[in-house]
Amino acid sequence: MIISILTLFPEMFQGPFDHSIIKQAQIKKLVEIEFVNIRKFGVGKHNQVDDTPYGGGIGMVMKVDVVNAALQDTIRPDLPKRKIILTSAKGKVYKQENARKYSALDHLIIICGHYEGIDERILNFIDEEVSIGEFIVTGGEIPAMLIADSVTRLLDGVLKKDATDLESFSLCEKNSDQMLLEYPHYTRPANYEGLEVPKILMEGNHKKIKSWRMTQAKLNSSKHKS
Repeated sequence: MIISILTLFPEMFQGPFDHSIIKQAQIKKLVEIEFVNIRKFGVGKHNQVDDTPYGGGIGMVMKVDVVNAALQDTIRPDLPKRKIILTSAKGKVYKQENARKYSALDHLIIICGHYEGIDERILNFIDEEVSIGEFIVTGGEIPAMLIADSVTRLLDGVLKKDATDLESFSLCEKNSDQMLLEYPHYTRPANYEGLEVPKILMEGNHKKIKSWRMTQAKLNSSKHKS
């Protein structure tokens, strides 16, 4: 799979993507992450990428011609199974379901919004607007990191087999499609400053443990919703 990230600040990704799971996935060639510097497609001798908004207002707006030039240069005709997304506060909130769908693609293209946004006409050239929550961040780089990480870890071979089946937003009750948060985990010591591990986890009855974990997962999910 290829993940292409269109950004004005490719250097922001050097640290987060050079460690841990994403680094190992790239070494194993399970994913290729490329950074497209939008500024290279800027207009004029100063590579202008933004301009003042029509109608007035504070801030600068990224130019549709510049962003689309970068996008069209990134699209691979040999990878038709692709999705083009724009990080935006106006988008639908990103969920694990999105990550699963994106992980089945050959090519995921993420456009990082910035400044006061991008000329609205860019929506004619993308598939989806995606938000990571109902709050505002300076640019789309950090949201792009989160999306790339959530997708990469779901690719075959990145994690151990079945590792993602029993985690939050993948766990579900039998005969139900409701996604649950993960149950709590404990390890040694069994007693820490009077805080004890639930006895059921140390009794070795795997059927009871499974039932307890499902109950706890439902309780965690109920608390989360409230």
